[in-house]
Amino acid sequence: MPEKSPIGPARRVSDKGSRRRKRPDIIADQLRELIVAHGLRPGDPIAPEWFQPQNLKASRGTLREALQILEFQGLITSKTGPGGGIFVSAVSPDQAIRLLDNLFLFEQPSIANIYALRKWVEPELAASVAGNLSPDGFEALQSTIRLYEDEPRTAEEEYAQRLAELDFHEELTRHSDNPLLAFIGRFLLSLLREMTVCRAIYKEPNPGLRETGLHYQVRLLRALKAGDPELCRMIMRGHMIEAETYMLERAAVRVRSRRQEG
Repeated sequence: MPEKSPIGPARRVSDKGSRRRKRPDIIADQLRELIVAHGLRPGDPIAPEWFQPQNLKASRGTLREALQILEFQGLITSKTGPGGGIFVSAVSPDQAIRLLDNLFLFEQPSIANIYALRKWVEPELAASVAGNLSPDGFEALQSTIRLYEDEPRTAEEEYAQRLAELDFHEELTRHSDNPLLAFIGRFLLSLLREMTVCRAIYKEPNPGLRETGLHYQVRLLRALKAGDPELCRMIMRGHMIEAETYMLERAAVRVRSRRQEG
């Protein structure tokens, strides 16, 4: 009796509307569906019969490419030697963010685009952490503030302090009980770090900006410790509005300067 294909229990990925997609991509989707349908978790081995070309109706070369796609996506990992094989792997937020950064590598969103989201995401993140912050989490947030408490002595130190201010917001995402909200917050921070115009603005000397950021973040720490989500939400929203105003003004100044130079 012929061996039953393991593809059966999984929802087959339709080829309809996918004529431009390559066969390895479609096979990779089918294997992904198998992992989900069988409830496999990170670290679980994947049965070798799943990778039989006759079960997937694919050549060995196509199957090899499909496995490379899944490995690149971070969904599987392969091990050689005793106890080796192919195993389910967890995609880390950093891996996913790096892929999303590439999506906007050549057509970057505007500062206004980013802050349209940050003005909603950051206050909700702060509110979600209020009352749920452990002593270690509180100390971690305080530690990021200590990196820019003192006046910078050089332009390089001031730039490092500006990036440390973003680190405060990233640390905040680690203590939210909403993983989707935390991921969006981290992704928006990554965009700000990678955008050429933002890097240029962060390198501009502005002693008053550090004081403004410290003021908001010290107030936020107090509200977090008090477990007041509404106060956290209000403080962070004010911080985001002021940050957006500054970033847009500096970006406009840079545009005007380039036009005058041209």
